[in-house]
Amino acid sequence: MTPSPQLHPAARRYADEVAAGTLSRREFLTRATSLGVSATAAYGLLGLSAPARAAAHVQQGGTLRIQSSVKALKDPRTFDWPQMSNVTRGWLEYLVEYQTDGSFAPSLLEAWEINEDATQYLLTVREGVTWNNGDPFTAEDVARNITRWCDKGVEGNSMASRMASLVDTETGQAREGAIEVVDPRTVRLTLNSADITLIAGFSDYPAAIVHSSFSGDPLENPVGTGPYLPEEFEVGIKATLVRNPDHQWWGEGAYLDRIEYIDYGTEQSAVFSAVEADEVDMVYESLGDYITLFDDFGWEKSEAVTANTVVIRANQQAEVNGTKPYADVRVRRALALAVDNAVCLELGFNNNGLVAENHHVAPLHPEYAEMPAPEHDPVAALALMEEAGLADFEHELISIDDTWRKNTTDAVAAQLRDAGIKVKRTILPGATFWNDWVGYPLSSTDWAQRPLGVQVLALAYRSGEPWNETGFSNADFDATLNAALAIADADQRRDVMAKLQRIMRDEGVVIQPYWRAIYRHYRPEVVGAEMHPTFEIHVAKLGFAA
Repeated sequence: MTPSPQLHPAARRYADEVAAGTLSRREFLTRATSLGVSATAAYGLLGLSAPARAAAHVQQGGTLRIQSSVKALKDPRTFDWPQMSNVTRGWLEYLVEYQTDGSFAPSLLEAWEINEDATQYLLTVREGVTWNNGDPFTAEDVARNITRWCDKGVEGNSMASRMASLVDTETGQAREGAIEVVDPRTVRLTLNSADITLIAGFSDYPAAIVHSSFSGDPLENPVGTGPYLPEEFEVGIKATLVRNPDHQWWGEGAYLDRIEYIDYGTEQSAVFSAVEADEVDMVYESLGDYITLFDDFGWEKSEAVTANTVVIRANQQAEVNGTKPYADVRVRRALALAVDNAVCLELGFNNNGLVAENHHVAPLHPEYAEMPAPEHDPVAALALMEEAGLADFEHELISIDDTWRKNTTDAVAAQLRDAGIKVKRTILPGATFWNDWVGYPLSSTDWAQRPLGVQVLALAYRSGEPWNETGFSNADFDATLNAALAIADADQRRDVMAKLQRIMRDEGVVIQPYWRAIYRHYRPEVVGAEMHPTFEIHVAKLGFAA
């Protein structure tokens, strides 16, 4: 029997802050459970019982049809879309699972402990888990996966960003001694520097756990620990999971016999037509005016308060006609000054969200620092562009061709033109747009939520990271971010976060206009389909009400 992890010293202090009204329950759950406190114990510190599961009310069997994009699969550590992971979750599971209430729940890990300064993690592997080929799941599997996540030499491996505190900066690989198998059920991580984001990183969608035989293609030899197997897969058309009758799964659930992901493209009109024609039981995301139409249709609606967003970013390293126009901070700041973020929320996303502040840290994040709204001054914007010598330069603003991202980018382009800044709009189909999403000189991109603000900044804006689409490289920002990552207490981290947010704004790194409220509709009899803040679909929880 595994001993219960010690209650981290900060947990009780966080609970006191909830009682005092200075910390939200959601923030408390994120903080406490990331430190190894179980959800049951965390709720207990608040004098509450953990929410009951609905497993007893779910029938066994059936086929569930989900409207969703079906994207080409690749090595999970290079996944760049949640839809990829929603398919592979059938057989590739995670060490930790991020919950809709903001907490982190054990999955392939049974528990974890973190020392007070967040420089050492002790991971306990769940007992009794096997791979679907019969191999036992052990600490060696955990260590091997963390080691492969640390490999900075793999193109597109964003997990290396999340594991930076374990990586040797000279070799680009896991540092010797950083990952230690203590016994068949225990892994010890010794960090280069304090890092409070590792558990959150374990829950992120590229962190799927693969077998030692993994070839790089999840479909080629689908060995995993999960209860399902892929049956059919066609990009842009359909993906199907079926229950694996030969595997004794360790968990509770896996009620369905079959799960189908069906791709209807990006237009919500096509999605709504599929609902009307009784072709699907659940949609990936409800958008715009169709939210009301789905309501009227009588389906259940689930809403998630999120830090999902869209950014309009200039790539500071991109060349246009032999020059780098966006390397000039005056140009970037001019673009931001010309745009009223509230207009983008209204025209781009039907006001379904909150106006944001151009620094990519959300009020939802525990360490968010309050700031005044960004300045909107079209006259000053044009003056800055003229000062930079680009008054006659035509900016090409690129976006994908779907609804809200296209509409938001249109709203930005219109405001730039109103300020006297020349703009050409280019709209690309998804299959083209995502081939080179990090390379465009000026474009819009949507970003999924991460539980911590420092996670987002490390993934998207730290120098040299695979997902740094802005080409932003700032030594002061990097050093300040590293300092923030080392501060376990979010209240203490907030002062450092304020500096990071100011640098983002002062440098004009992005126009980040709003935070999205996201919605999902599904048949009333479907269970486990609630909208997840990061769009995850936990397939083992899906089923039909008994």
